[in-house]
Amino acid sequence: MSEHTVIRQRTLKTAIGCTGIGLHSGAKVTMVLHPAEADFGIQFKRTDIAGRGAIVPALWSNVGDTRMNTCLVNETGAQVGTVEHLMSALAGSGIDNCLIEINGAEVPVMDGSAAPFLFLIECAGTVEQDAPRRAIRVLKRVTVTDGEKMASLSPANGFSLRFEIDFASQAIARQEFFVALSRGSFKSEISRARTFGFEQEVAMLRAHGLARGGSLDNAVVIDSTGTKVLNDDGLRYGDEFVRHKILDAVGDLSLAGAPIIGAFHGIRSGHALNNQLLRALFADQTAWAYTPVAPGSAAAGGYALPAPDALVVNG
Repeated sequence: MSEHTVIRQRTLKTAIGCTGIGLHSGAKVTMVLHPAEADFGIQFKRTDIAGRGAIVPALWSNVGDTRMNTCLVNETGAQVGTVEHLMSALAGSGIDNCLIEINGAEVPVMDGSAAPFLFLIECAGTVEQDAPRRAIRVLKRVTVTDGEKMASLSPANGFSLRFEIDFASQAIARQEFFVALSRGSFKSEISRARTFGFEQEVAMLRAHGLARGGSLDNAVVIDSTGTKVLNDDGLRYGDEFVRHKILDAVGDLSLAGAPIIGAFHGIRSGHALNNQLLRALFADQTAWAYTPVAPGSAAAGGYALPAPDALVVNG
């Protein structure tokens, strides 16, 4: 493949930051996204922790707690929680390399979607780097299950996600959505979908140290009868709930460390099963291979079609 047919890695053009509260901790936190050199990947740096132990790479192998969020933990025990919405925005923007400085243990929830992070990235701008981008091509179907829950990755020419949910709540009920991530589709179809929860679960979650920062400003909340959305502004999409599950899956799967070329299918899946899926994929060396990324319609959104003859030995 010539240098003219290779998609190059991308990082931010300039640093940009925000301040907000943690969804689960309720703590105020400040976060700054910085440009990073080629092959750096996505890494968090806890500015409230001294030394090398402050660095927390955003990788599937560092996922610890998956209760109601995806929490990264490094070898020294330093944590960064609720990374999925930010990771989803970075993936949807095609950002390969970024240093994220944060002065607490949880990414700010903002409005409960990926849209505020997408806005930050767009304000900072992006720049190509002098290094080729590579993707992870799924070579055979990999599936993980937990009772009625299922998540799978199958070979495909691009990156797509299909998700199915089924809740007893009449406000949600059964929803299914499919999206092929290509130029602009993440922003228009997925990015604004907010996290959601149930009014009757709030006390229980807070007793377990979760959802302390949750409110109608950063989550869709269904009333105790399961029939009504309590937010005054209603829903952003008629099927916002299943779209948010796809948003979460994009973020969780981005912890693979490179864009995935494959088709994801989730049935009632969540953060735990999404991470188990990546663990199962990487445990089978015959199920995937690295491939350079060739120009394609999805390149600007972080996903592009690879050259069919460009598979690279794993490792």
